[in-house]
Amino acid sequence: MAVESFTITSLDRSEVLRYLGYAGQEISPELDARIDEGIAHALEVGRPRGVWRVFDVAGRDEGDGADGRDAKDELGSHDAEGEPDGHGAPSVHLAGTSLVLRGHDIAEHLAGAVSVGVFAVTAGMGIDQEIRRLSLTDPLAQTVFDVAGSTLVERAADAVEARLVGEAAARGQYVNWRFSPGYGDLPLDIQPVVLRTLDATRQLGITLTPTNLMVPTKSVTAVIGFFTAPQASRKVTCQYCYCREFCTIRASGRTCHG
Repeated sequence: MAVESFTITSLDRSEVLRYLGYAGQEISPELDARIDEGIAHALEVGRPRGVWRVFDVAGRDEGDGADGRDAKDELGSHDAEGEPDGHGAPSVHLAGTSLVLRGHDIAEHLAGAVSVGVFAVTAGMGIDQEIRRLSLTDPLAQTVFDVAGSTLVERAADAVEARLVGEAAARGQYVNWRFSPGYGDLPLDIQPVVLRTLDATRQLGITLTPTNLMVPTKSVTAVIGFFTAPQASRKVTCQYCYCREFCTIRASGRTCHG
């Protein structure tokens, strides 16, 4: 298991604008300045940290039904403790854990994977506290700060993904892109198992609401497949790679894509 704090000194302004719903509208000088202020404030308040582990794939379950999609899949299948039991839909089982990645989309995402990287990141509770404070004093600043916090935690996720790309390269393997609970049909109700598997509550302070939403709210969990062959879903140049800033491979004169 690896736990790391990240120094992030800039955010992609276009990503902040995208979160704000920008579609080419004219931005006033005042709003332009407020956006810059919100970004700077999020970088000042945020404390991005992450934890990750890599597990071998222990087995797969192809699921039930002619096409694997029956009523049980739509409702979700759970064990006596209310956690996903892996039945009814395809699933991927990770060695040495109780974590079962259940769903057609995640099964397709991890098809052929020999191992899986599992991670959690957070921008820290300070972001949540500042969002609440700004909601009482400056709604515009709150909105900008909120989306800057979202952009910050995604950059932290990029940083961890870069670490996993490096781990894969050290193994002579390749990765695809990160896939989070809540994407496609990978259910949010695996979040308690993901956090326990990573000891993320103790390591990062991440807890869950009764509906499996994370606190701090600017937190992300995800999985990434490790493969023996390059994956078409990865970019084949470094120029536009969102992990470039955090890459540990390029310094050695190599790249993750060979």
